[in-house]
Amino acid sequence: MKTILSSETMDIPDDVKIIVKAKLIEAEGPRGKLCRDFKHLNLDFQLIKDESGKRKLKVEAWFGSRKTSAAIRTALSHVENLITGVTKGYRTKMRFVYAHFPINASITNGNKGIEIRNFLGEKKVRKVNMLEGVSILRSEKVKDELVLEGNDIELVSRSAALINQKCHVKNKDIRKFLDGIYVSEKGTISEED
Repeated sequence: MKTILSSETMDIPDDVKIIVKAKLIEAEGPRGKLCRDFKHLNLDFQLIKDESGKRKLKVEAWFGSRKTSAAIRTALSHVENLITGVTKGYRTKMRFVYAHFPINASITNGNKGIEIRNFLGEKKVRKVNMLEGVSILRSEKVKDELVLEGNDIELVSRSAALINQKCHVKNKDIRKFLDGIYVSEKGTISEED
């Protein structure tokens, strides 16, 4: 069953500038600029103004199946994430978990990388470089906590995943050996400031 026209709109905040160029969407705000490509989706993007003069982004799908109609909401969620990124920014917190050997981590090359030592008492040094635009810090208030910050939700989350994956326990019962670095909290930067 194909729907003739399905469409949704979203409001654009005043301090954010959105540029729609074919299916490339750029968002520019106080924290910087982010870009996202929607060329793989069969959707139409338009910037419109409603009666009161408020700017909106309209996404339409002509003769779309259920999957195409579902992609409208997904695309709007992605644009919302861009807007949040350039206005508030994203912050992810990670905690060290260890039973016996304390994990030792040092931040390298100007908050852009981390070296993890003494994981399960191993001599191996695990190095993880952050993805572009993501910075990493040790938390001052909380012991054994890392804070990752950036504008792009995907790059921040992927950087956290890279750190998490570096500390997998091999050849042991993972129900017993729970050591590692795990995501403890996800949110925006301006929530706490």
